[in-house]
Amino acid sequence: MLTEDQIMESLHYIIDPEIGINIVDLGLIYNLDISSEKIIVTMTLTTPGCPMHSSMAEGVENAIRHLDDKVRIEVNLVWKPKWTPDMMTDYAKERLGY
Repeated sequence: MLTEDQIMESLHYIIDPEIGINIVDLGLIYNLDISSEKIIVTMTLTTPGCPMHSSMAEGVENAIRHLDDKVRIEVNLVWKPKWTPDMMTDYAKERLGY
């Protein structure tokens, strides 16, 4: 069974194309629900109108599938709570000048 650390590490490679920082440091991953049969990722995007929503969700799924090609993966894109820059890591805030 995959661990949260393994999954989060793989998600570091998914870069928000408009901002240029990975989705983990941006604070877009809200929750991981991990079981032996299924991984549910609850995440958001920086704006609800983001045109990249389907490709970002697909990137999350592909990153996890790279770790385990047999596990079922569900990506739930949510808008509440609303994303704010306060959710970013210190690294992301520094890179973006916050």
